[in-house]
Amino acid sequence: MTSDVIDAKHAEAPLTLDQAPPKTLGALDQGAFWANLGVSLLGFSFALFLINPLNDDNPLTFTAALVASLVGSLIGTAMVGLAAVPGAQTGQPAMVLLRGLFGARLSAVPTVLNIIQMIGWGAFELWVVAMGAQAIFGTSVPYAAWAIAAGVLTTALTIYPLGAIRLLRRFVTVGVVISIIWFAVVFLRDTPAQTGGSWDAFAPAVDFVIALSVSWVPVAADYARYSRSSRAAFGGVVGGYTIAQVACLAVGVYAVALAGHGAVSDQPTAVFAPFVAAPLGALFFGILVLRETDQSFANVYSTAMSLQNLMPRVDRRIFSVAIGVLTTGVALVVDVNSYGAFLGIIGAVFVPMLGVLAVDYFLLGHGRDWDTSENAPSRWLMVIPWVLGFATWWLLAAPSAVPWWAAIWNGVRQAVGFTPQPWMSAAVGAFLVAGLVTLGLGALRRRR
Repeated sequence: MTSDVIDAKHAEAPLTLDQAPPKTLGALDQGAFWANLGVSLLGFSFALFLINPLNDDNPLTFTAALVASLVGSLIGTAMVGLAAVPGAQTGQPAMVLLRGLFGARLSAVPTVLNIIQMIGWGAFELWVVAMGAQAIFGTSVPYAAWAIAAGVLTTALTIYPLGAIRLLRRFVTVGVVISIIWFAVVFLRDTPAQTGGSWDAFAPAVDFVIALSVSWVPVAADYARYSRSSRAAFGGVVGGYTIAQVACLAVGVYAVALAGHGAVSDQPTAVFAPFVAAPLGALFFGILVLRETDQSFANVYSTAMSLQNLMPRVDRRIFSVAIGVLTTGVALVVDVNSYGAFLGIIGAVFVPMLGVLAVDYFLLGHGRDWDTSENAPSRWLMVIPWVLGFATWWLLAAPSAVPWWAAIWNGVRQAVGFTPQPWMSAAVGAFLVAGLVTLGLGALRRRR
């Protein structure tokens, strides 16, 4: 093996946007990375949202919940995979790619939104790491100490991001697979038979799972830009993340059944109890808790990448440290009960944006001359399908947990005489409306 090959395999991410990214991640690297992201302790904690997305007295049947997790994961990961391909082809991070869609100045709007949501996601992840650690070791070590320790580890990983991804592939993924299989076997043996329920809330459950997946849409290119091929980037997302997320949600459904729906509804971390109580549970759950830092790592690193779209010549390590400290601070005061509403906001913003990007980049052929320069001209016309897709999401979505926001969209539905049907999907509807409007605008431009 030549020294050039060895150097390429150990290359690290560039410090500024002026430097070209090394193409060092193959299909196994991408697949293992996204598989690890697909397994989340938050997925265990909030399997209750999958079982009962409308929070009423009519939850899904066990079979309906599993089918919803599979359908939602396939749709969501396909969207994330589409968002990853332009990153692999151009070598640009996700928010820099939006310069080609909206222009350099307008791209600052989704960039700021992404920074906010990434900090929120990172804080949730640190929260769940700390709560998971306390579930294993008790409360003798305070929550703040665990959250700060997780924040320090997270920040350290972002300094060498490609090294962290290679570490996940070589060592962590094996431990995660063994742990998930172990808990699946134990829970299948101990879970009481599931009875009752219906398929009425199937579409909202699918939307919830899609939202879990598409929260990664605005960051997918941050990692695909290091991929050796577009196929490896797309396949790694769809294959790795889908399998892992379905397994995670299935195990979570069993864990919720063991812990009791009422207990998990009152205290989300109650779902951790069956994991710790299982034979060898502390060991295998500890692996999953430690692995959770890859989620917070991805959020902090992508926040740094987003900031570089605004300040391209600032060293990413400076951003990583600053965001790591900020995210840890937010984790100390985070309210996890707002998680469901938070997912709805993420989906409503970024699903229709992906619809606009996918049509403009792939179908209209603009990917051939995608302008990601700092002087990329503003494309105000692309805001129209984005906004229409955003509105479609809220017209079709289940009522928001934020009362005043839900009241606004209930008023809009009444004003236009529209009643969403149970089979309608907010995510699919928003994506299609944004994409079709973009396609129509492209046809008008060609005629002119």
